[in-house]
Order: sequence, then structure tokens, then C-alpha cells
Amino acid sequence: MASSKFLFPFLPPLAFFFFLLLLLLNHGGASPQLSTDFYSRSCPRVFDTVRSVVQSAIQKERRMGASLLRLLFHDCFVLGCDASLLLDDTPTFRGEKTAKPNNNSVRGFDVIDRIKAAVEKVCPGVVSCADILAITSRDSVVILGGPNWEVKLGRRDSRKASFAKANTEIPPPFSSLANLTAFFARKGLSQGDMIALSGAHTIGLAQCFTFRDRIYNDTDIDGSFAKMRQANCPRPVGFGDSNLAPLDLQTPTVFDNDYYNNLVAFKGLLHSDQELFKTIGSNSAPLVKYYAGNTAAFFNDFVVGMIKMSDIRPLTGKKGEIRKNCRKVN
Repeated sequence: MASSKFLFPFLPPLAFFFFLLLLLLNHGGASPQLSTDFYSRSCPRVFDTVRSVVQSAIQKERRMGASLLRLLFHDCFVLGCDASLLLDDTPTFRGEKTAKPNNNSVRGFDVIDRIKAAVEKVCPGVVSCADILAITSRDSVVILGGPNWEVKLGRRDSRKASFAKANTEIPPPFSSLANLTAFFARKGLSQGDMIALSGAHTIGLAQCFTFRDRIYNDTDIDGSFAKMRQANCPRPVGFGDSNLAPLDLQTPTVFDNDYYNNLVAFKGLLHSDQELFKTIGSNSAPLVKYYAGNTAAFFNDFVVGMIKMSDIRPLTGKKGEIRKNCRKVN
């Protein structure tokens, strides 16, 4: 191989040193990045191990797939994709689980516990809880009929959480299109990413209190659909608040594009969902219609959005830790 003297004849030794340093920085040498083969040597069985537990959990309860996918959203939007959501409260520590968007709503923590225990048996102290969330979300989508993708790994777990940010940085179900776009933009995600990622609502259920105002007060809603939902969601606040309804009227346990068809028919369950197709003239309506008629396009853009979202402020290298128990710091 030619020496550096001939490769860079005009660079003195000191300048050459700084040139190499710049190359290292530009290629992540000073800040380890995520990669799809991160555990190829240290834990080659991680994917099979995670998938086995996820498959079992979804077979037992189809709704669990949506719940596991939602965990990643609610984790990444607060502090980044660092498993801070999984930390339990202690007498001296307040986590994110009891914040308004999560309390009595976000679920599936016991499944994550089972996955972590299974992974620890095959690779003790190697795989982070944050990476488990990322793999679990992908597997849940695939098992329910959605697209597959290679998950980038190498995240580490946070030693802290933020109850305050969990209350302010997760988009509420009453958001306008402008607010939704702003929430996602603050995380480096475009409006297009937001519309594609909202397709996660093609699976799962929502509680009455999250859509009560829509079915009684919104005007951009199909009348028969509103009456159907009112039957199990009484108007008085406090009555039936936890009663459940499917986010996707047609196939709530299959990952498909029916969510967008429902919006076009003004049968979106949440106010924030219907905001994506509130009027034909809105700038998001053409993309909603496109996804409604093209499953492949939705799947492709959803994968792009998931990979981008999973890259939000991960802890890598020597930052954070690899928790032994996802519910508490080591």
C-alpha cells in the first residue's frame, strides 16, 4: 500500500494528523453509530429469541402487537430511543409510566420483561432494553401482516427518565394537523413521515376518553360511524372512559392500509387521525388518498419513517448502560 507521503504529498505531518482525525469523525469513529449487524458476534441469537416471545404474546392476545409497537413511539419521543419509558417509579425516582399519555394506557411491559429474561439467558449483559424495543416493534408489525425491515442496533439504556417531557412531547389524540406536524418536526421527522407513521393506527384500540369529543362534537365524521361509537362511549365525562374501540374499523388486528381508507370515508376514530384528511384541500390529504389506494407505498414509507424515528437521540458507545432489568437502572 502506498505511504501517506505519496497519497497526500502536500500535507505536512501535523496537517495530515488533523486530516485523519476529520475522516474518523465523519465516519463515526469518535461516536459509534447504530448498525444492523451490531450483535452478529456478541449475540447472534437475539433476533430468534425476541421473535419467539413476541410471537407467543401476540398469539395469546392479538392486540398486544399494537401495544408493543406503541412502546417504541412513546419511548423515542421522550429523551430519545433509550428505554427511559421502561423505568419504574421508586421512592426517589419518578419515571414516565404515570405521565398522562402513558398512565393506564401504554402496556406490554410484562412482555418486554419476558423478552429481556429470554435474551439474558442466551447473551447475559449484552443486549440493551432500547434495542429490544426496536426489534420488538418490527416483529410485531411483521407478525400482524406488515412490512419487514432490518433494524439498526447498538443503543444503550438511559439511567434517567423525564415525567415532565412525557407529558409535553407525545402528541395528544386531540391534536390539529399543524400541531402534529410541529411535534414530529421537533424530532427531525417531516409531515410525510408523520402521515406514514400514523398508519400504525391500522392496528390497536383506543379508550373512550380519547375519542369522546370527536364522536359527539366533530363535524367531519360519518354520522353512522359516530352513532356506532357512541353506543359504547357515553357522553358524560367519567362514564365509560376506559371502554375500548378499534382504531381501524375494518381490520384492527391486521397491519394494512385500511386506516387510510377509513380517513377518506371520514371514519377516523381519533380527532388527530382525521386531521390528516380533514378537507380535500389540506396539504396532507393527497398522501392519505395515495396510501389508501397503494399498500406497497404505505409499507415502504412506514419503514422509512420507523428507521428514522428509531434513530432519535440514541445513546451509543459508553453512554448509558446495558440494564440487567429493564424496569430499573443497574
